[in-house]
Amino acid sequence: MSKMKTPTRSDKPSDKRKIFLVDDHPIVRQGLAQLINNEADFAVIGQGEDAYGSLRAIRDAKPDLVMVDVSLKDSDGIELVKELKAQSPKLPVLVLSMHDESLYAERALRAGASGYVMKQEPPETLLAAIRVVLSGQVYVSSKMSATLLQRMVTGKKRDGGLPMDRLTDRELEVFRMIGSGQSVKEIADKLFLSVKTIEAHREHIKEKLNIKTSAELLRFAIRNSPDEK
Repeated sequence: MSKMKTPTRSDKPSDKRKIFLVDDHPIVRQGLAQLINNEADFAVIGQGEDAYGSLRAIRDAKPDLVMVDVSLKDSDGIELVKELKAQSPKLPVLVLSMHDESLYAERALRAGASGYVMKQEPPETLLAAIRVVLSGQVYVSSKMSATLLQRMVTGKKRDGGLPMDRLTDRELEVFRMIGSGQSVKEIADKLFLSVKTIEAHREHIKEKLNIKTSAELLRFAIRNSPDEK
């Protein structure tokens, strides 16, 4: 009579929760992949550095979760979240970024993300966030959770705070690109929009921030643009 073998957990990628990483820094992607792959139940099955190439790769890879940075080479991570949710409404998206959650977390959630984690957090926080999002729940920090709950209870929208709070997602994206020194044409080319459209966004930004000239806007954007690059 043969001895019955004790069942063991398979380590094949097909038995793990599949994660796709989108970040335009190769070293960051490598570190994230190593951290995630060290978990017995996770496997990084794809990586991307820009929005448009990643959309196609994600559609083909069919991951269980996508992690997206806010700042990408050719687009804004918030816009990518919107595209991903339009492409796959049930696909969980976790935003991981250097940007302060007070400015971007609520925008990410409105775009369809299921969580927001700042890169300054310890690795165990990121892993916990991944598990929360994969379980079908929403992850934000306890501080951000309290802020959102307070707004829900009081019925107040986010008014006040940082001046950039007044900007739409697209206007904030243009503002950030102005702050990184990009010209109107460069911004238009990267966002696949016309120069006239970017100029209109710039005028709306100036109006909302009570800024009179383009030179003043550039100086303000350089000082205040929430960009790590």
